[in-house]
Parts: sequence; C-alpha cells; structure tokens
Amino acid sequence: MKRILLLFSVFLLFVNMLSGQPERGYHVNVGDSISNISLNMLDGSIIDLKDYKDKVVVLQFTASWCSVCRKEMPYLEKEVWLENKNDDFILIAVDLKEDPEKVRSYIMKTGITYPVAIDADGSVFAQFAYENAGVTRNVVIGKDGKIAYLTRLFDRNEFDEMKKAISELLLK
Repeated sequence: MKRILLLFSVFLLFVNMLSGQPERGYHVNVGDSISNISLNMLDGSIIDLKDYKDKVVVLQFTASWCSVCRKEMPYLEKEVWLENKNDDFILIAVDLKEDPEKVRSYIMKTGITYPVAIDADGSVFAQFAYENAGVTRNVVIGKDGKIAYLTRLFDRNEFDEMKKAISELLLK
C-alpha cells in the first residue's frame, strides 16, 4: 500500500511539472510586462494601473477568510505602506471574490489604511495566478511596468527581500 501511495505521489508531481504550473501558483514571472489593469476600488472609483506609470506598485491579493493574509496585513501597513506612501509608490489590496460590505468589515478589523480594490469575479487575480493557487501573494511592479518581485504566503525572509526590492525600485 505504501508503495502504491509513493508511486501515486510521484505521478502527481510529474503531472504538475508537465502542466507548467509553478509550485507557487503564478503563471507570470519576474520581468514580465504588465498590461493595463482596471481596478474597482472599495470606495466605488475605478483606477487604471496605467495611471501609476513611473510609480512602484504592489498588488496584495487578499480575502477576509484568509488567515495568512490577516497575519501579513499589519506588516504591509507598517513596514511597506507607511514607510513608502509619500514616495513614488502605491500599495493596493485586491480582495478576491467577496462582497464589498464584507470587505469593509474586514478592512476595519485589520486597520489598514492603504487603498482596497474588489476583484469580484477573480479576473485580476487570474492575470497573475492560477485560479485555485491560493490568495496570499504580492506582486511588485516596477516603474517600468514590469514585474520585479513575487511573493507567496507570508515568510519573514521573503517579506524582507520584497521590502529591499521595493526600496531599490524607488531609487531608480
């Protein structure tokens, strides 16, 4: 029985490798250019990422049910948003497939002050990651409109590397 399970596990790993789906769930890579993306903001406005040309942009994918997202958000608020919001920088939370009222409640509980978008149908998320790849992730886009850094889950070392990448991008 153990041998069958082992063979099945190896088979699944092999199928995953052949499918081209990276372990971290992204189908984009560092260096890829980002096309314009329109975001429906929680306040009812619509913004286009093209309007943030020459700024460093971080898209933080999140959802109220995501415990890792809730863990990461205070760090993003204090160490990324508050440290950089007066520079050529914008951090936008992109809430995945939730009702705006639920998102408002979630945002009040987290205490974040950075802007929040609603990705009601998951189409923004789908531009970066596979549908069931997991929501906790940050996409850092440089002033040149190219992906500069990608994170998955909340790992302190990776988070610190992301902060370093943002600082370097702001100097360019």
